[in-house]
Amino acid sequence: MTVKIVTDTTADLPASIVAELGIKVVPQYVRFGEKVYRDLVEISHDEFYRRLQSDSVHPSTSQPSPKDFVDVYKSILPAKDGIISLHLSKKLSGTYDSALQAKQMMTKEANIEVIDTQSVSMGLGLFAIMAARMAKQGASLAEIASAVNDAIPQVRLLGIFDTLKYLAAGGRIGKAKALLGSILSVKPVLTVKEGEMHPAGQVRSRSKGIDRLVEWTRTVGKIADLAVVHTTTPDEAMALADRLGVYFPKNQIIISRLGAALGAHAGPGTLFVVTRST
Repeated sequence: MTVKIVTDTTADLPASIVAELGIKVVPQYVRFGEKVYRDLVEISHDEFYRRLQSDSVHPSTSQPSPKDFVDVYKSILPAKDGIISLHLSKKLSGTYDSALQAKQMMTKEANIEVIDTQSVSMGLGLFAIMAARMAKQGASLAEIASAVNDAIPQVRLLGIFDTLKYLAAGGRIGKAKALLGSILSVKPVLTVKEGEMHPAGQVRSRSKGIDRLVEWTRTVGKIADLAVVHTTTPDEAMALADRLGVYFPKNQIIISRLGAALGAHAGPGTLFVVTRST
């Protein structure tokens, strides 16, 4: 059986991994004023972050439509025996619902499993990688779906943010709104629990925040996959990966950049670590 894996651009998968594993990625939408762009198709990372910091209007984001998913599903049906569509937490986006509607529109045409991973960014990305590896090894749709659902508690994320103003402006701050009153010099630390952003403390400086990410990784346990994700600080992400090489093979650490759909809410200077435990 050949199973195809579908996700969306909030997975923040590096292009090389997408190509290697044959993952289909459906673009999210980003709006600046009256102009709407397809994430990673019509607007690059560099252009997006330049405009995020310079434009007077904060960008808004929206999920792919059910038709977007139907078009992708249909494009891969002829040679595939099943589709697993993996998406970010439905508490943070309507993407899962759009994919589910697309599945319902195609019940007579395809065997499609839509899964809410209850995660974001490379949390979602690690699920897509795991599923695609299993598919390449010949696992069935049911086997892959079961493995993904079982792994949901094993994927964890911790990040430091320069500010919460972007999360607040985009309405995606969740339980982390409790930190909004923090003094400006404090850097918030956030995690994802049960599909929502939650506060995980705060630090007095960026360097202490990075130390916190390193210490947190040390306590995770046996790691199967590890990713470092940044918005605007690639050198910092690489340096963090170097430090994390003590706990996980450095050449297997994935360095990823947060795309526009999530970057609009995270803002410049965001840095986080994602792990999947065994």
